[in-house]
Amino acid sequence: MTRKVLLAPSLLSADPLHVSRSIESLGDQYDWLHVDVMDGNFVPNITFGPAFVAALRKEYPEAVLDVHLMVEEPSGILDSFLDAGPDILTVHVEVEHHVHRTLGRIRERGVKAGISLNPGTSEELIRPLLPFIDHILVMSVNPGFGGQTFIEPVLEKTRQFCRWRAAGHYSW
Repeated sequence: MTRKVLLAPSLLSADPLHVSRSIESLGDQYDWLHVDVMDGNFVPNITFGPAFVAALRKEYPEAVLDVHLMVEEPSGILDSFLDAGPDILTVHVEVEHHVHRTLGRIRERGVKAGISLNPGTSEELIRPLLPFIDHILVMSVNPGFGGQTFIEPVLEKTRQFCRWRAAGHYSW
């Protein structure tokens, strides 16, 4: 099966004073807008909050908003981000003790539930969650900073997810 490659530029790379200009410069050459949310705890930087996501939703109602929570306790802020209007909400398997509950809460709100894992995290940690997710984000750099070198061994993780997807007939 041939799968379309999706382009999801990260707004973390945009000039923070001119995000709209950066988005508009893309024209229709993207599939999703990726929003990296960082809390200063899980990763050392702080970025966007729910008000930013809500503003994006208002300004770009047709855009697919892919919100990636790189935060220490996603369950504590989940509702505020769900209220902001994302299409996809992704949490890290490394920080969520009851990740299946969090994924369920996301899906209950009609939002696609994503799971992410860092380069050093085993893909086996996600395997039991495969029936409950709509999206997997395999980090190819350590989270928190842009401009890092691609970590080559994550390609094998990606291949493993592809094998599991085919074997389980998953649509993600």
